[in-house]
Amino acid sequence: MNFTHIIRRSIGGIIFLLLTACASRPTLAPISAPTPIRVAPTPTIALSNHPTIALFDGHIHYSQDAWNDYPVNSIIAILDRAGIKRALVSSTPNEGTIRLHQTDPARFIPELRPYRTRDDMEKWFADPEIVAFIETELQRGIFRGIGEFHLDGDEAKTPVIKRVVDLAVARALPLHAHSDAQAVELLFAANPRVKVLWAHTGMSTPTAQVAQMLERYPNLWAETALRYDITENGKLSAEWRALFTRFPNRFIYGTDTWVESRWQVFPEVIATARGWLAELPRDLASNIASRNLESLYGK
Repeated sequence: MNFTHIIRRSIGGIIFLLLTACASRPTLAPISAPTPIRVAPTPTIALSNHPTIALFDGHIHYSQDAWNDYPVNSIIAILDRAGIKRALVSSTPNEGTIRLHQTDPARFIPELRPYRTRDDMEKWFADPEIVAFIETELQRGIFRGIGEFHLDGDEAKTPVIKRVVDLAVARALPLHAHSDAQAVELLFAANPRVKVLWAHTGMSTPTAQVAQMLERYPNLWAETALRYDITENGKLSAEWRALFTRFPNRFIYGTDTWVESRWQVFPEVIATARGWLAELPRDLASNIASRNLESLYGK
């Protein structure tokens, strides 16, 4: 991976760290049945203009660094108080995803992350053993997609990625790609029938380019996690309103609990989203809030 890719991959973290104070991580203890923790009461905030619309989260993680401080029951309590009815979850290792799904299969939509450990994040696309790992994990019969994975530029040209794309198409599994536009284009070049959920809508990809990508690739969906430019001065921006209106069936709401401290600010993040969703027409808001996720991953 070159320096440019490292910088690009760090943008989301830099933005978040500037906006919220990241809590320090404790030393991990051996995995065991955790003791429940108290979660501060947070009133559920409805979409004021659309009070009956369900809100799903198309991008959460429950990775190992969160297991001690946030046992499964506390994650469910946080989602309950934020009014999140369903969530698309992936984790490193996949055990975190499995824990949530086993607790509530109807609520948690499990994705298979192609990382055995965090070390795989930087090299998985060139490691032939990853394909065997994915095939073995899929035998569990629970995973509804592959991702969320990190992939930029020419990293998507490897034989490993070609095999993963073909595997996803054969099994009708969407790929959840934290990628730049070039990598997304290469995924479709590998197999035009693949379905891709574009994490963070490319993170910093200009809205004009996002529109071009969605126009060009009918099997491309985009989720909104960490796209802070959706709002301007607390209101839905004109550019994003135009995007949502032009592609009403292609956007999925997401938050991204990529570090443990994201769970601390989860209610505030959800409240912001409910604000801009309430500015949209009801059908469009419902698509982004829940329908498009169910269309891609099933009910």
